[in-house]
Amino acid sequence: MTRRVLSRRSFAKLSAATALAGATLTNAPAAFADTEPVPSPEKDVKRIRTCCRGCGKMECGVWVTVEDGRAVKVEGDTSCFTSGGNCCAKSQSSIQAAYHPDRVLYPLKRTNPKDADDPGWARISWDEAYATMGEKYNEIIAKYGGPSIMMMSGTSRCWCMGAYGTFPALFQSPNRVTPYQVCKGPRHFGTLMQSAYAFSWQATVDQPEVMVRWGSGTELSNYDDSCRMTVDTAMHAQKFITVDPRLTNLGKESDIWQPLYPQTDGALALSWMHVIIEKNLFDELFVKKWTDAPFLVVEDMEPSPGPMGAKFRAGFFQTMTRLLTESDLKPDGSPSKLMCWDTLANRLTYFDAETMLWEGETWSMEQGMVRGKEAQQNNLFPGVAQGWVPDQTGFTEEDGFAVAIDPALTGSYKVTLADGSVHEVKPVWEHFKARCAEYAPDKASVITHIPAEQIEEAAVTYATRLRPETGYGNGGIGYMLAIEHGCNAIQNSRALDALVGITGNWDTPGGNRGGTTSFLTPVQVNFAGNTNMGGAPDPDEATLDKLAGIDEFPVLKWWQYWADANACYEQMQTGDPYPIVAGIAQSGDFMNMGNSLYNWESFKDLDFFVCIDFWHTPLSDRADLLVPCAHWIEANATRPSQGASGGLGLNVQCVERPGEVEYDLNFNINLYKAMGVPFSADPDNPWPTEEEYCDDYVKGSGLTWQQMVDEFQENGWWDCKVLPAEWKGTWGFYRRYQLGMLRPDMKPGMQTPTGKMELWSTVMETFFPENPDDILPNYAEAPLSRTEHPELEEEYPLICNTGRRIPVYFHSEHRQLPWCREQWPVPRMEIHPDDAAKYGIKQGDWVWIENENGKIRQVADIYAGIEPGVINCEHQWWYPELNQSGHGFELSGVNCLVSRDLRDRHCGASYLRSYPVKIYKATPENSPFGNPCPCGNDGTEIIHDATDPRLKEWAKLSFEGEE
Repeated sequence: MTRRVLSRRSFAKLSAATALAGATLTNAPAAFADTEPVPSPEKDVKRIRTCCRGCGKMECGVWVTVEDGRAVKVEGDTSCFTSGGNCCAKSQSSIQAAYHPDRVLYPLKRTNPKDADDPGWARISWDEAYATMGEKYNEIIAKYGGPSIMMMSGTSRCWCMGAYGTFPALFQSPNRVTPYQVCKGPRHFGTLMQSAYAFSWQATVDQPEVMVRWGSGTELSNYDDSCRMTVDTAMHAQKFITVDPRLTNLGKESDIWQPLYPQTDGALALSWMHVIIEKNLFDELFVKKWTDAPFLVVEDMEPSPGPMGAKFRAGFFQTMTRLLTESDLKPDGSPSKLMCWDTLANRLTYFDAETMLWEGETWSMEQGMVRGKEAQQNNLFPGVAQGWVPDQTGFTEEDGFAVAIDPALTGSYKVTLADGSVHEVKPVWEHFKARCAEYAPDKASVITHIPAEQIEEAAVTYATRLRPETGYGNGGIGYMLAIEHGCNAIQNSRALDALVGITGNWDTPGGNRGGTTSFLTPVQVNFAGNTNMGGAPDPDEATLDKLAGIDEFPVLKWWQYWADANACYEQMQTGDPYPIVAGIAQSGDFMNMGNSLYNWESFKDLDFFVCIDFWHTPLSDRADLLVPCAHWIEANATRPSQGASGGLGLNVQCVERPGEVEYDLNFNINLYKAMGVPFSADPDNPWPTEEEYCDDYVKGSGLTWQQMVDEFQENGWWDCKVLPAEWKGTWGFYRRYQLGMLRPDMKPGMQTPTGKMELWSTVMETFFPENPDDILPNYAEAPLSRTEHPELEEEYPLICNTGRRIPVYFHSEHRQLPWCREQWPVPRMEIHPDDAAKYGIKQGDWVWIENENGKIRQVADIYAGIEPGVINCEHQWWYPELNQSGHGFELSGVNCLVSRDLRDRHCGASYLRSYPVKIYKATPENSPFGNPCPCGNDGTEIIHDATDPRLKEWAKLSFEGEE
């Protein structure tokens, strides 16, 4: 099947050019299978192209080889330009998961109390499971209401994320508890508040000239970008900067390493912007036209009505702001007209947030397409299109203005309000500059522990355009989840979003672009998880106002997308302000945020709790029903790049589902049926089949599911820059804010109430008026930092950082896969050599890590790549080999040390990094069972080296009972 590309001639020419370039490469990488002997003819051998989900963050294209109905090999697919043939340890170990002897294959019912070490699982039929769920959930809703049911899901395996959409609609409950609150979500929250949803994603695949990795190690984990794409881009970049408290694997190759003190990211970002502003390295045209920098602020005025805004999930609101509007100047003025000072005419002018046009401006999408050129990126993966970059537009007649204007960024001006009072006003930019100046390098150096001259060097390196002839910046910033975990998550995200924007790297090649778009709607990024087929409606605004924690975190009234996890767990115990008595978990766990020990107790007294999972996990040990789900080699799903990688692939079912495994999509549909709720809007077919759902999901392509699968098998991954014309994709265009491609009303601008990147946030001003300092991007110390609580240092002399990437694990996953566990058998606590000597700790010693919240053990890993006084622990550890309730999560799980009360003031994200602890060597005298190595309740040691015979037992693949 041939593909018709977008009609724009540049795209057609580009496709031809890249195809030719790919065809003429003599050293193009070949897939492993292309060089291996042909299998013997007596075997039924298939090689199926699909998408790996060995982790939940990246969409790596793979081939799965199937012999006689069983998967035998996973290898990289070079048609997938987003991963470039990458196939990591987690991916290759996936077969060990699919055929693991401990995999759950049948529905199970608890027969023992929830505090028993043995749940007493008894096998039941699916009919009994669905009947029990339908009866119990309907009974609970009738008695307590939908919000009494909490819903959990994990991260990014799109088909098993019912808590993100299908379950809230089914139960009419707002209480979704998901790791999104501490992973990606705060960045998406922050960028939607300030510019557009999820514009934290960087288009690393575009090969930025200056690559910045801020707060993660994607070279190890396929987090946001694949390992190979990260390494290749770093090697191709003219300059490579890492920002991280620890020296990462790839960080040692960087030109500049900014080893900031844990959780001082906001101060560093503001400091970079101060340097950039002072050295005039910012993109003045972007700042004037596409941020609210020129809007005038009346500091000594009470907030008054401003433009209307949309809440994230349901409903609208009137902003209340000190930005000067026409309605402040005259009684019949519009609150949507935001005033600026025109330096050419020396008078007030305005931007109208209703029309998204400046005074005297005309605009059309077609007009925006007239001027521009193809991107000019180097080192693109073979076959990847450049995309088209419209020229920047300004304020001249050529740009659609009746009369040219020039909005002022600086100065102060006097205005007379409608009530006759006279006020001095200044542009937002003046306030923003002053905020950044509070963190000038000499001041930020004290906070971050980075010398001032190194801060300045990094800022100048990032912002100085290496190829100004392209008309855009050097590239965006890959800022990742570390910035979300010190209780300044939203403001860190806003500061970095602003840094990207003012340097001209927002929706530009190599810049920050948001999630990939294709024929799928935004809600369809998570196949089967986010949406049903129009049966039950999403919760309305009134229901969303019942979110757990909404009174404590008022900005959630705007965001609406999660319940605060800590508040929900507390409500499960207290029943205040209303009871939460039941739950459902489709993947997910209680160990990812808040205090794990408290969370664990919260599940004990639920009236009814169901887990849909692959394994017996700590969370499933609290379930009343445990039902099995599908492996990624057994799943059908669309998979567009969740980030800005620009790829579109498919999960294609490679093997039959074993036992009585139910694919999550089918589970969701059948649960709707069991509760008597239509999944589909079609009254003649309220509960569709899997095939019908898949066909409906891809109908925007004009193809059936099978037709898409056939084309995918033949041609490989789609580049969303050059999608078939009928798919109406916008990914091939940059600066989409100029073209009306980012807003649902198709007007130019961004997704904020003003349509601009709001350095002065009207959302924050409206929903969080108690702290005016937070209207602008702001920095706040971690709550238990040495600055905030110096008195804690005597008892707890070390700062605990955590969350580094581990190449063979994905958060809490894969501890039972022998290929993974033998490489990394125990959790490691990195400690500086000076601190190790001080505490008498040697490499490989078990160490107690303790604070007022809990006490755990991890193994010392002496490493000079962190600052003295800081340790770096691993997260999400539990021990599948321990046959006891909770599987030993309390032995090494670092979130047992987390304070449950300290959270981000805006979104509630947990305080997961940079808190005080003490350490001491584990000895026979201070350890249970006289054993420094953690043990189960009966004294059984955990697996702690690669020779443990239990790993060999796990390595015996099981095909429904046959080894």
